[in-house]
Amino acid sequence: MKNIPKFKTDKEAEDFLDQDLSDLDFSQFKPTSFEFKSKDTQVNMRFPSELLEAVKITAAKHKMPYQRFIREVLERAVK
Repeated sequence: MKNIPKFKTDKEAEDFLDQDLSDLDFSQFKPTSFEFKSKDTQVNMRFPSELLEAVKITAAKHKMPYQRFIREVLERAVK
């Protein structure tokens, strides 16, 4: 299985994608999400300190900032 090299430029990445990738080791990939909408409104909330600490710990396990984690949880809840 072929590993993904580190790319220094977008051109290098594009050239890499122009080849047969059938022997690529896909276990290297990690899911990610992108935030495209601008954050144009601010919300201030009060949490019990234990809840905020639990949110921060959970967000760290997901390797993301806790405020983004809260935003993603809220987005899922309203879908």
